[in-house]
Amino acid sequence: MKAVVLMFDTLRRSKLPPYNSDAHPLPNFQRLAEKTVRFDNFYVGSMPCMPARRDLHTGRLNFLHRSWGPLEPFDDSIFEIMKKNGIYSHLITDHQHYWEDGGATYHNRYNSYEFIRGQEGDLWKAKIGFNGAEHLDSWKKAEPLRRNMFQHDQINRSYMPREEDYPQARCYQAGLEFLAENHKEDNWLLQIESFDPHEPFFVPDRFKKMVDPALVGNQDDWPEYSSTERINNPEKVANGEKHYQALMLMCDEYLGKVLDFFDAHDLWRDTLLVVNTDHGFMFGEKEWSGKSVMPVYNEIAHVPFFIWDPRYGCAGEVRTELAQMHDLSVTLLDAFGLEKAPNMTGHSLLPVLTKSGPVKSEAIFGYFGAHVSLTDGRYVYMRGSKAPENTPLYEYTLMPTRMRRLFNASELRDATLHPGFSFSQGMPLLKVPGSAGFYSSYAHGNLLFDLENDPQQERPLCDPDREAGFIRKLWQALKDAEAPADEWLRLGIPQNLAEITTEYVAQEHARREQILREHLGTLADVSMHPDTRTLLLEIVACPGGKPFLDDLTTACGGRTLTRAEVVRCYEKGSYAQELWFLFNKPY
Repeated sequence: MKAVVLMFDTLRRSKLPPYNSDAHPLPNFQRLAEKTVRFDNFYVGSMPCMPARRDLHTGRLNFLHRSWGPLEPFDDSIFEIMKKNGIYSHLITDHQHYWEDGGATYHNRYNSYEFIRGQEGDLWKAKIGFNGAEHLDSWKKAEPLRRNMFQHDQINRSYMPREEDYPQARCYQAGLEFLAENHKEDNWLLQIESFDPHEPFFVPDRFKKMVDPALVGNQDDWPEYSSTERINNPEKVANGEKHYQALMLMCDEYLGKVLDFFDAHDLWRDTLLVVNTDHGFMFGEKEWSGKSVMPVYNEIAHVPFFIWDPRYGCAGEVRTELAQMHDLSVTLLDAFGLEKAPNMTGHSLLPVLTKSGPVKSEAIFGYFGAHVSLTDGRYVYMRGSKAPENTPLYEYTLMPTRMRRLFNASELRDATLHPGFSFSQGMPLLKVPGSAGFYSSYAHGNLLFDLENDPQQERPLCDPDREAGFIRKLWQALKDAEAPADEWLRLGIPQNLAEITTEYVAQEHARREQILREHLGTLADVSMHPDTRTLLLEIVACPGGKPFLDDLTTACGGRTLTRAEVVRCYEKGSYAQELWFLFNKPY
């Protein structure tokens, strides 16, 4: 058996013609669908980039125990398993997170690997004294770490004058060279992992002209992760989506080069092909841009997936079974005749290629410390924190690194030793106080959507009986995933299943209204964007916040409140210095 995995980052499902007939034409993605089996209910697992890759390596979810981080000493990597069983794996990627602190243990699980430098803020080329990013609106709004990313991105771009210099082009060229050298051999897996179409949407001008000639010279190719109300620039959001579409055209063209190789060398005869992604992206839907700072709506969570297995010959077909990234892990092992490790919870997708049958009845997904979401394919339930403080919350790790740094002394000072879980193979773990990251799940509340009647997830249901049923399903999913005890407390889910009733949910709703009123007073009854509600909850928790909230309550005479109105109220008065940062948070 031979296998090729083409993994894109940030591949939005609705932008692909096989999933959306109104999408911009992408002939090679359409051609791919005709050659493979398309999965219509594929969902993310752990979010975002490196957590998703840990799911891929380990065959199980990790977001309930850990934020962004490397593989742990107790993790069983499918590529390590392949290596030990004589299956050669080769990684080609321009995904710079692999060589940062929070991703540095993944690539050595493969037999060999090639890194293509220059994507995003990759610390690649050096131009001391360079100031070519300071004119960018995104740079002006950013905190120092992100400013450094924007600076290096502009430096990197200056070393890519030709299309063949672009990371995606070099990535696929290296992949085609591997195939030319090795396609006649057996027992290998090639993973071509392109960071595109992740932002920044840096793409040659010829693709921009196919979408909108005005994109040439336009600098809105790195969208903010924010509410559109805070961005306050609809044209910028729209231009970001156009840049994304232009980059999708490039992805389509380079996908076609691999399909051409399959055709020319008849790899369809003996080579498995998978095309997948880690997550999607939002372009203004529900007044959000990006990812990470909002709940994992379906624009992010519901992702494309294609697979071809030459032993079954199923092509141009569709499967509706629920599946996730950690199911792909077990599928790849199964394709090579290897058993999954005892701690892997994913399921092979190969059986459903020839006969229908559920892979799983529910799928859970999310970011560490935020909503824990569950879907059965028809409904999506998003469970937020029980209280605004989002506690208790802990990380369990033996590898204390963040995306681009080590855990610092203040983070580790209160660490304790935890006996570990069944999947940690007898190793005790550091139990470190965690934080929620970019958004407050409490500000959004618990959300239940009926995808059949509300596919855009714009009308949350208020149905305590149905919600109780989904909390019970989530209870079982948390148990199966061996979620830590503090996660049950953070989410406010009783350990006793019998306590989860319609009455319990009704009491929860009443308690939430009471807590919001205790914190926000009459502003709790005012309609506002969750991003604005998050700001108000942060103000309440800040020393000196109450006088401002009292003034805002007096000034707010309507039934709605915008972030801009909150800012204007702050600018008119003189308030505690501690509030300044809340109103001047960098992007």
